Amino acid sequence: MTSTSHDPHVHSDASQADIGIVCALAIEINPFLNRCERPRKYTGGNFVFRGGIYDGIRVAIVQSGVGFAKARQATQAMIDAHRPSWIISAGFSGALQPQMKIGDIVVGTSLVDTHGQELKIDMQMPADPAQGLHVGRLVTADAIVRTVEEKKQLAERHQGLAVDLESLAVAQVCRADKIPCLAVRVISDDLSSDLPVEVNSVVASTGTRRLGAAIGAIWKRPESVKDMWHLRESATKSAEKLATFLDGIVIQLYREAEARAASNSNPAT
Repeated sequence: MTSTSHDPHVHSDASQADIGIVCALAIEINPFLNRCERPRKYTGGNFVFRGGIYDGIRVAIVQSGVGFAKARQATQAMIDAHRPSWIISAGFSGALQPQMKIGDIVVGTSLVDTHGQELKIDMQMPADPAQGLHVGRLVTADAIVRTVEEKKQLAERHQGLAVDLESLAVAQVCRADKIPCLAVRVISDDLSSDLPVEVNSVVASTGTRRLGAAIGAIWKRPESVKDMWHLRESATKSAEKLATFLDGIVIQLYREAEARAASNSNPAT
């Protein structure tokens, strides 16, 4: 934490958040949450909420679980509970382009799914591929895209940069509720190799069920230990990269929301 230039106590509604973040898994957002002051956690409906104060900015985070339907429900729960000025769909994604590396950041300006739906986000941000920043199309798939061949097919069919499971769902709910949304994804798996076959059962599980799925995977295929450990290392590295990028984005979005609110309150200026 650098400074507290914004006053976190200046809110007419104590439940209101400045920035909301929707993520599927705790591992995706934990490094950013660790940078927040006064962290808290509570359960709302079917979802786990976390939050804290980042540089004086009130941030609320909802952990949706994996998949389109859960992401929609969690986003609506976030809006109902906290009515943030901005919502960020944040988390892991799979690279669809060969030049992309683990830890690269993708900001979505076009969100599509495999059924023909598309939502465009008016975000002017210059890409810098040499520094690991990509701006363009994100593909929201129905299930984890595990193999390199499947990813290549998605890239050819949709001209996407990366694939995830939630971004379009979050953006659709935000659009319906007239809340600005940004999709920020970090590459957690590239095109160098397939994901282990066990990834679907482990990622889709929660809590003790996830532990059971991991133990079951090791029992069925002992060599999966190495694969799953490598996947965990990549995820940890990617989550740290995502946290670093969110450092700046959260502050930028907060300032934009402040400027928008000031403009709305002074229409003559």
